[in-house]
Amino acid sequence: MRAHAFLAGALLCFALFTWYPMVREVVMSFQRVRHGSTSWVGLANYRQITADPEFWTAWRNTLEFTGLALVAGFVVPFVAAIVINELRHAQSYLRVLVYLPVMLPPVAGILLFKYFMDPGFGLFNQVLHALHLPGSAWLAARGTALPSLVLVSTWGNMGSATLVYLAALQGIPGELYEAAELDGAGLLRRIWHVTVPQTRLILSLMLMLQVVATMQMFTESFVLTGGGPQGSTTTVVYLLYDYAFSYDKFNTAAALGVVMLLVLGCFSALYLRIERRGQED
Repeated sequence: MRAHAFLAGALLCFALFTWYPMVREVVMSFQRVRHGSTSWVGLANYRQITADPEFWTAWRNTLEFTGLALVAGFVVPFVAAIVINELRHAQSYLRVLVYLPVMLPPVAGILLFKYFMDPGFGLFNQVLHALHLPGSAWLAARGTALPSLVLVSTWGNMGSATLVYLAALQGIPGELYEAAELDGAGLLRRIWHVTVPQTRLILSLMLMLQVVATMQMFTESFVLTGGGPQGSTTTVVYLLYDYAFSYDKFNTAAALGVVMLLVLGCFSALYLRIERRGQED
């Protein structure tokens, strides 16, 4: 009985702070509030956001950010985990080092990069100048602003993924690597034929989680660029924030949130279906 009471409390909190806001958001997306009165407007909010050019720009930026983040944020933690797993004597120190950015307050770490990427006196440009290389505008140029946010996001979030990969790597039987070495396999072949197949499930799970997380990127854009320059870092979640708190259009923001929910839900369902078929085959 006591266990059921604890479970009921957890379910109540989950329903109150997770499911109720989601249901409320869906309801609000079909409503409009004017002068304190609420009216049902059907799909008018959805038509309004799809007619907004910023909507399509935000989706393009979000998909581009997700693609770049997968190239860097998915590969780099896995490579870092492999390196740490090979360095037996320094594993404890390296685990703390790689996880340190996760322990920092997100905004503090992001502001640190804002200083590093300053086009005038920033550390990154100072290093480039010392190497006799041209500096970069980083966050102030359309071409480099979004990749710069990918760099910041990867640095801040790779610690958790690296530790997950490291735990998976340490669960691989050493006999597999010994057999591969006896067969004459080099480092890259051992990684491709032993490490990757043995960590396939965790890799696929982390891939899905990273896509879902990166498509909701907001903090980096909000703190570093404010959606600029010229809207090049305005993501879907940032546009949702603008609708709600800059334009005071909470119902329109709710409609955009529902669209985001549907897109991520469809992606997750498609991914799980592909994974299930792969396991059956």
